[in-house]
Amino acid sequence: MSRDHLQSAAFLAKSLSDGNRLKILVFISSGRKSVSAIVEALDLSQPLVSHHLKELKRSLMVKVERDGPFVYYELADDRILDVLQILSDVATDLLSGRKQF
Repeated sequence: MSRDHLQSAAFLAKSLSDGNRLKILVFISSGRKSVSAIVEALDLSQPLVSHHLKELKRSLMVKVERDGPFVYYELADDRILDVLQILSDVATDLLSGRKQF
């Protein structure tokens, strides 16, 4: 991999380094969702959800659509869910024998 590719991967990985962002990505993977729906489903505060959505938008992982007063978010690429599944599988395998962090 080239240096540019590694820097791009690191940029995306940084956006995936927060558990709340991961929860948001999984939740919106089933279709576009409003901020209020995300807040309610994940039991997070509206300012916290907005902050994480801003970061996900900055990293181009979500698409944003405005419909009147509402803003909807959805995955920008379905492969993001594949990446999350692979990360989860690797983490489970690597950490299966570990007793503490």
